[in-house]
Amino acid sequence: MKTLIVEDDFISRKIMKELLIPLGETDIAIDGSEAVQAFRLAHDERHPYDLICMDIMMPNMDGHEALAQIREYEKELGIGAADEVKVIMTTALDDPKNVVEAFYRGGATSYLVKPITRQKLMKEIRGHGLL
Repeated sequence: MKTLIVEDDFISRKIMKELLIPLGETDIAIDGSEAVQAFRLAHDERHPYDLICMDIMMPNMDGHEALAQIREYEKELGIGAADEVKVIMTTALDDPKNVVEAFYRGGATSYLVKPITRQKLMKEIRGHGLL
């Protein structure tokens, strides 16, 4: 499994990497614009991501905007909904506005509230058929 972690906080990145590295190749982006760039590069190299774990609140470009650009690029490539990259949005805020934005407008696969535990993350990953 190839995963992209998108997180601006060093400690959160470190925790996510420790949880995901045993599952396969893991890359890191520190904001939304870097995530979009990494996503495009992975497709250009014909080795796309299977999973993106992306924080919502980040500087430069937030997770909502990054996800919108990723989904738009997938449409340009002719990738259908069934074959889209799985995206788990993560946030410290458990509020309905973020859930609506992530799922209904952004096309997120799922949504986890921090702190992210191994158990919560593995349950989500299994639920998306990645393990």
